[in-house]
Amino acid sequence: MTAATELTGMFETIVVATDGSDSVSRAVTVALDVADRFDATVHALSVIDTDTGEDTPDRRDELNAHAEDALDLVEGETDQPVVTTVREGEPAEEISAYAEEIDADLVTTGTRGRHGENRFLLGSVAERVVRICPVPVLTVRQLAAFEDDDPVEAA
Repeated sequence: MTAATELTGMFETIVVATDGSDSVSRAVTVALDVADRFDATVHALSVIDTDTGEDTPDRRDELNAHAEDALDLVEGETDQPVVTTVREGEPAEEISAYAEEIDADLVTTGTRGRHGENRFLLGSVAERVVRICPVPVLTVRQLAAFEDDDPVEAA
């Protein structure tokens, strides 16, 4: 067996968690690149956070439409088929449960930088996914400046 053959089956199923925000766009790109390199199936997952305090039919429709738009963005980034799913609940719990249910090999998620001295810490959802997910998690920080952060330089 060659090294390339051994690596082909390394990742067969990849979950990319998305909320459609700019801060997750690089995570989508990385997930699709890894999937392409390993000929893996991509599952795009968007979770509607049900703990927002606003649970009206109009608000639920708005959140569902936003989740569907986020999934459309992932599909628009690739010519490969993407399995799309919208779930409701606590985001980190739902991402982890979904990854376990489909027997994923990798979960990819974005991070949100924080201001000041803590700006390189993971966002709360990403941090919780890393802690509880039963499969490996790849967190990808957006390199562009957001919310008045200084750009992050590659090492």
